[in-house]
Amino acid sequence: MPTGPIEMLAVKFPGNRFTGEIAPALADLVESDTIRLIDILFVRKDADGLVEVTEISELDDDTYAAFDLVTSDMEGLMSEDDGQRISALLEPNSSAAVMVFENTWASRFTEAMRNADGEVVFNERIPRAVIDEMMAEIDANS
Repeated sequence: MPTGPIEMLAVKFPGNRFTGEIAPALADLVESDTIRLIDILFVRKDADGLVEVTEISELDDDTYAAFDLVTSDMEGLMSEDDGQRISALLEPNSSAAVMVFENTWASRFTEAMRNADGEVVFNERIPRAVIDEMMAEIDANS
């Protein structure tokens, strides 16, 4: 049962050039117990806008093998419908890897917060572009 915060992340690959290079990086995160992958979908939109959604279990053997280290604990929460919804965010001739994962690094804190009857009232991720803009402004004023 998950105890850390759960996130969904979709990463777009323009030109449908998904090469599987993210698999080793994901494996590092899983092996270090930073995250636990709950599900992965692959969404591909061709040049005509036709969409193909592929679950990780449907990948060809070579591609699936690249993800072998991260797939042992998958729960398969996402569906074809989820992939179709994500496809609306893609331009033609692009693809996306869609991941649902638990932030296991936060499990101890989350458990302690629950034990103290704490409740999250606000949580928002700050986009990288906003951070870059803030840092540029600080540098300009230094």
